[in-house]
Amino acid sequence: MKSYSYSPQNVCSKKITFDLDGGKLKNIDFTGGCPGNLSAISKLLEGKDAKETVAMLKGHKCGAKPTSCADQLAIAVEQALSE
Repeated sequence: MKSYSYSPQNVCSKKITFDLDGGKLKNIDFTGGCPGNLSAISKLLEGKDAKETVAMLKGHKCGAKPTSCADQLAIAVEQALSE
């Protein structure tokens, strides 16, 4: 299992951490942002396939913003998978 940390851009969340274990997401944590929504996202994605998560969340927007915390997670996971 490998741990990752990402500093999201243009969202309320200030930090995203997660682990990748055999292509599965584990221990997703958002620092800052909307605690209810982000803790729910973390629970829903626990153990899910990382590639499927990127496909599902990439491009998701928050209101008028060009991105969202979910989109930023997808970007972070995509970067981690490319390493």
